[in-house]
Amino acid sequence: MALGHLGQPDAASRAEGADHAWPVGCESARSVADAVLYEGYLLYPYRTSSEKNRVRWQFGVLAPRDWIEARGPARETVAGSADTWRQRTECLLEAGASARLRVRLRFLQLQHRSVRRRGADGEFAEVGELEVDGERHLTFDEAVPREFDAAVELDGREHTELITVPGGEDSEPLGPAADGQVVRTRWPLAVRVRLSIADASAPFPVRRLRVEIENAVTDQPVDAGRAEVLRRCLIATHCLLSVRDGVFLSLLDPPAWADAAAKECTNLHTFPVLAGENGRRDVVLSSPIIMYDHPGVAPESPGDLHDACEIDEILTLRTMTLTDEEKREARATDPRAKAIVDRADVMPQEVFARLHGAVRSLRPVPDDVEAPADPPAPPDRAPRWWDPGADDSLSPGSDAVVVDGVRVARGSRVRLRPRTGGTDAHDMFLQGRTARVEAVLLDVDDERHVAVVLDDDPGADLHQWYGRYHYFAPAELTPLDTEGRT
Repeated sequence: MALGHLGQPDAASRAEGADHAWPVGCESARSVADAVLYEGYLLYPYRTSSEKNRVRWQFGVLAPRDWIEARGPARETVAGSADTWRQRTECLLEAGASARLRVRLRFLQLQHRSVRRRGADGEFAEVGELEVDGERHLTFDEAVPREFDAAVELDGREHTELITVPGGEDSEPLGPAADGQVVRTRWPLAVRVRLSIADASAPFPVRRLRVEIENAVTDQPVDAGRAEVLRRCLIATHCLLSVRDGVFLSLLDPPAWADAAAKECTNLHTFPVLAGENGRRDVVLSSPIIMYDHPGVAPESPGDLHDACEIDEILTLRTMTLTDEEKREARATDPRAKAIVDRADVMPQEVFARLHGAVRSLRPVPDDVEAPADPPAPPDRAPRWWDPGADDSLSPGSDAVVVDGVRVARGSRVRLRPRTGGTDAHDMFLQGRTARVEAVLLDVDDERHVAVVLDDDPGADLHQWYGRYHYFAPAELTPLDTEGRT
């Protein structure tokens, strides 16, 4: 295995990658990966003076191992924002002897932008802000995207590679007299990548692929603060996997015969999902942000807002409401923030109108399809609850459902057991938690749903007051007695 920085690959990378380019049609996977790369990079209102932008880099941070372990026992989680020293991806694939795997490792490298002013002694010193010819320049931390490619044969051997990312410093003069300057500084990084594959336990041939990404920096003092250590961290770390002559299996919704093998996959601080267009199974995105299979960026989106979990319309409206001085500060904070503000300022009305929403479930009826005949009138029956004021027989606050022979209604306590397939991916974090039932509801398909509030949620009272609940099917609940026992 050989890895090379994209744009400057070494000879081995070029040779290995020649017969396994990234599959055609992976643009949607790349766009989602870009959203992961800059998720939370700089949040609205996009200004350095904002409190929320003074604690940055929350996703996919891989720090030096010695620094992490000096802070206590390592905490291995399925995925999340906690700093760690490694990520592990495990996924399933069906692949023969001729299969080839390509791995694309992606992360941000922190770069400190230091604005400096020349003093009376002729020496430059860092300042928080400098205005030159009417333009503001602020000291701030930026980030540089890094990508590395690897192409390997799935031969059963473990492949290990140490990647070194050099530091560096660039200087840019400010003003005609060069009495100011911007100095951008990067610190060296080291990354270790391990790839291995083994047969998984299943009735049909399937293999378990493991990709481990580790921060291999060894010279970072363990008593340093997080702001300093971030200089030696991989930020927003994630990877794209592509297989030739093979297919990946979904871990969120595996075929029944591979369900046990999927449960044996252990993913640490990242989670793999099928990527690219719906239906394709040759690309996987493993990200610190959990998503569904085949995630995509909305086609209406006019560009990156550094928060792919928010609604573009709301963020754009809020950006438009910034004062001229706030916009000036945002433009001086970061070039990417400047692009967001500039785009909002000149967005055409027809582009903005598209952000209000879209219905994707409707499809045009082909011309050669006859319209169905009017259905017969339904027999007389009691009016349904969706007819306003027509049915007083339903009362979510007092209705009940029987679970394991126990009557469950408002006030009951239950333990949550989310099903593994066909559910919200985030429900896995609630596995085994206890909750209080607030309502039993009936949907339009006559299916029962139980609304609950978590026992250990510090905001439970507020969620109850606002009516913001978690919803589960009765089969996903285990009733508890008054002492909290099953």
